[in-house]
Amino acid sequence: MTKSICTTCPYCGTGCGVLATPDGAGGLAVKGDPDHPANFGRLCSKGSALGETVDLAGRLHTPQINKRAAEWDEALGLVANRFRDTIEKHGPDSVAFYVSGQLLTEDYYVANKLMKGYIGSANIDTNSRLCMASTVAGHKRAFGTDTVPGTYEDLELADLVIITGSNLAWCHPVLYQRIAAAKAERPAMKVVVIDPRQTATCDIADMHLAIEPGTDVALFNHLFTQTYAQGASDADFIASHTAGFTEALDAASATDISLTGLSTNQLATFLKLWLRTEKTVTVFSQGINQSDHGTEKVNAIINCHLATGRIGKPGSGPFSVTGQPNAMGGREVGGLANMLACHLDLDNQTHRDTVQKFWQSPTMPTQQGLKAVDMFDAIETGQIKALWVMCTNPAVSMPNASKVRAAIANCDFVVVSDMFASTDTAKLADVVLPATGWGEKDGTVTNSDRTISRQKAFLPPPGKARHDWDIICDVARTMGFSTGFNYSSPAEIFREHAELSGHAANLGKDFDISGLAQLTDQAYETLTPTKWPVARQGGIKGSRFFANGRFFTSESRANFVTVKQPVRSGKGDDRPFRLNTGRVRDHWHTMTRTVRASRLNKHYGEPFLEIHPSDAENFGIKDADLIEIRNSFGVVILRALVTDRVHPGSVFAPIHWTGEVASQSIVSDLVPPIVDPVSGQPDSKSANVSLSKYCAKWYGYAVSVSNLTPTTKYWAKAKVDTGWQVELADDEIPNDWTEFARNLFQVDDPTCTSVIDTPKGRARIAFQKDNKLVGALFVDQIPVQVSRSFVAAFLNQIGSHVLAGRPSAAHVDPGPTICTCFNVGVNTIVSAVEQQNLISVEQIGAALSAGTNCGSCRPELAALLAESPQKLAAE
Repeated sequence: MTKSICTTCPYCGTGCGVLATPDGAGGLAVKGDPDHPANFGRLCSKGSALGETVDLAGRLHTPQINKRAAEWDEALGLVANRFRDTIEKHGPDSVAFYVSGQLLTEDYYVANKLMKGYIGSANIDTNSRLCMASTVAGHKRAFGTDTVPGTYEDLELADLVIITGSNLAWCHPVLYQRIAAAKAERPAMKVVVIDPRQTATCDIADMHLAIEPGTDVALFNHLFTQTYAQGASDADFIASHTAGFTEALDAASATDISLTGLSTNQLATFLKLWLRTEKTVTVFSQGINQSDHGTEKVNAIINCHLATGRIGKPGSGPFSVTGQPNAMGGREVGGLANMLACHLDLDNQTHRDTVQKFWQSPTMPTQQGLKAVDMFDAIETGQIKALWVMCTNPAVSMPNASKVRAAIANCDFVVVSDMFASTDTAKLADVVLPATGWGEKDGTVTNSDRTISRQKAFLPPPGKARHDWDIICDVARTMGFSTGFNYSSPAEIFREHAELSGHAANLGKDFDISGLAQLTDQAYETLTPTKWPVARQGGIKGSRFFANGRFFTSESRANFVTVKQPVRSGKGDDRPFRLNTGRVRDHWHTMTRTVRASRLNKHYGEPFLEIHPSDAENFGIKDADLIEIRNSFGVVILRALVTDRVHPGSVFAPIHWTGEVASQSIVSDLVPPIVDPVSGQPDSKSANVSLSKYCAKWYGYAVSVSNLTPTTKYWAKAKVDTGWQVELADDEIPNDWTEFARNLFQVDDPTCTSVIDTPKGRARIAFQKDNKLVGALFVDQIPVQVSRSFVAAFLNQIGSHVLAGRPSAAHVDPGPTICTCFNVGVNTIVSAVEQQNLISVEQIGAALSAGTNCGSCRPELAALLAESPQKLAAE
């Protein structure tokens, strides 16, 4: 093993430090960095499995032009010429970049510089538009800049933590664990979770407010008005440091609090906690942002903190947690269509002149570019004729995704930079450029509390893959922009970015890392996690903002913003369900990375829909049935998970599954292209849908040592330890099940063992080569009831007992995996609880190790304990 490298996790915006130790053979050992201020050694299940995602299977090694291999000179020449020719014929606004919060800051910086300063268009937007744009807009309306006031430390110093619109336990597990540890140390600390769903985060909640979906403004307006009515406002702070209080209070007073569906007692208890607790942090994320009035929600929260002066102080403030590893860095470099670099404003002439002069660029757009939804609409209509997508998968993640796929497919010229040519988006491209990924690329990222950390290279790029910043700069030079893109390293780009931030600070902006502008290459290489601002010598350094009561508006006052609870649109008889979307614990975005780690597929290995028991009964739906979910935008098929975690009339589906791993499970196909009018962020949590049971003629489950390409109407596959598994269903019954299995597994001359009962529609078929199982298929007229873990374990082993489908009575079927780190199944846990009379999560950990590593499964362990009848101790 070689020396450990300090780097940063590539998943959520927590920004955890990682110690990565290459083994010299392409493998990697990973553990949390105990010295990183974001995680202090903790990692979640996804971060812990990073070492299992760096194998090179499926990686793109050379550029592709129309699906054929090409050399870099040919590919980049084609990209540069097509973009240049398109601009000459149709103007700069006929081209667009769609980039990503997974790019490093240095990549982001040069992409934004090329589009805005040299092409002369603001048509560069990012997938961060889908997750954080409403927070950006809310911050700017209230503070004058997109400023995160607090730090992670505040989560532990607070006496009351309000978590709203966030399943923190699954989406930001390390932050959740930090709060849980603080609460365990200080039991008087209170946690309130505001969420229509009963999520894993509720495990540490003293109070769960299951509000009606979309009524967050009503709740926080009520908090605001009652704070004033009960004399708890900070009158001195309001008078000295804010504007617009009276107007905002008047508007909030008209709110109908009954819309939330909360009881009088719940509201009174929550209000009492709020009024008496000075040190309060309100954590919010996608449940607030992903709304057609997300900016209003953000400002409703901020209004409450301004009214009490609970901002800029230890343990107090509104706190937005970002969904991507460098969504903050993208905001800092101006990687959104309505922003300039370093938090400068595109609609401000002085700001434009400053950036153009600094860049010495030939041009600068004078108006905002197209935001994500508008951008793909413009691609559909032909207004945009050349598109470059970097490090993201809009064919799956954008709302109305089927329309987006069609738009990309019909666009005159499409370039995709990615690690894989197999993504849904890359398959539609004219040119695919092989980019480096985590562990291969080098640069910086900024996390949710403004901490800049290094991502370092410790693995060689595969084949001819190149860094994104290098690709962008090469295209820029080939387009004829020879002077602005002659960088030799990411350190050089970072220094320029830092220098520009000093000019922004001189114009009254918050983002200032000018103190890092003189970093040597060696100092950049060894840069430790650093919170901004970092002004030049003698200037301020990063901690909390607004402690002095000064904000970044023209009058240095924070703005109360007038917000109103909008009228909720009805669902209608034909679309009676409201679809909520989100993430699961062990997957991230469109699974391009997480799907490669077999253990991350064990928690949820198939796309699903949560539906309330009463709704399931009304529609004749049982657990594990397949459900067709449809509206005017699309149709998907998902596995039913019947649970009271959701309200009647509401359903929930995760966003992760793509056309690579499932047949009809792109949930964004159902999401309407409705956006917040201020931020342009899509509403991903309130699609109106109808449900019906999908009654297939047969259902199947298969395992194989090699990847499968099913052709059935429904299929969903996942990597397992020694191969792949796939769930199947179809409307037509094959004439010959053995022949069907041969076509599915594509194995030459296998030994076949089968049990086929044609009248009952059942079949069990196993293929072996050299006495080892290479494939097995189970078929039934109902969803197949076999132990998935039992069957999959026989792959590449002597499989004489595989057709039994489950272990004998003498062996416990572990059941679906709960603890990914130690591969502990639900049945193993329940059995241990009952047989050993375990009564705490800690006791389960001592007995089975479950929950003792990353801790992400601890809420589920607690839920299993709550459901298990406890034996009484002997008297």
